[in-house]
Amino acid sequence: HGAMCISYSGRCLLSNYLVGRDANQGACTHPCRWKYSVVEEKRPGEYMPVYENERGTYIFNSKDLCMIEHMDDVLNSGIDSLKIEGRMKSIAYVATVVNAYRMALDAYWQSLAAGTPYQLDSALLQELDRASHRPYTTGFALGLGATPYQAPESAAYIGEGTIGAVVLSYDPQQGRGIIEQRNKFALGDTLSILSPGDVGRTLMVEGLWDLEGTPRQDTPHPRERLILACHASLRPGDILRIIGI
Repeated sequence: HGAMCISYSGRCLLSNYLVGRDANQGACTHPCRWKYSVVEEKRPGEYMPVYENERGTYIFNSKDLCMIEHMDDVLNSGIDSLKIEGRMKSIAYVATVVNAYRMALDAYWQSLAAGTPYQLDSALLQELDRASHRPYTTGFALGLGATPYQAPESAAYIGEGTIGAVVLSYDPQQGRGIIEQRNKFALGDTLSILSPGDVGRTLMVEGLWDLEGTPRQDTPHPRERLILACHASLRPGDILRIIGI
């Protein structure tokens, strides 16, 4: 799952060649996502844009691989390990994607043990849509041409959620948690809860205070620790994502 770089021969070398940052050591500058122009051999200095329409094109831009809908085929193929591409990604991205695939794997083995047909929980697909990503494809896994591999019209990311805070502690008796801010959110916003082995739960921000007990309307200060009113069960390390950003 994730950005397809190594699947296309040579593209990982672009970063090292152009700017000296080695993609195979986690320092890729993603030059495969940049816009390019063409120079004809006998016309040096004449830069001709490569375009499909007035917006231009990203001729090297691959879609992101996503095989979660085909985990039964993947696991029956005889492989020993799975890879999720997480270089240069946030903790929210890695946590979201790993959690979704972990739950899909567990569900597959549980259905196999029970002798029942495996069916992917649609909530896991929604989780992957909330992670910052490019349009998804199955790459070469289902045969050539099964889904388009390239997204030449844009290198923009898609994503329905960004990390709002990380849970530090939770008191179920008071229904309050201590959180550390990551991005700005406010009273009335809806946050989705990312917790190991658990997807689909949300909470509405009904109360916020600083650690001295002063009421707050929003969270403008980076990494500030705050008190959050929350009657949904939380665990330390849980991530609260802002839906719609």
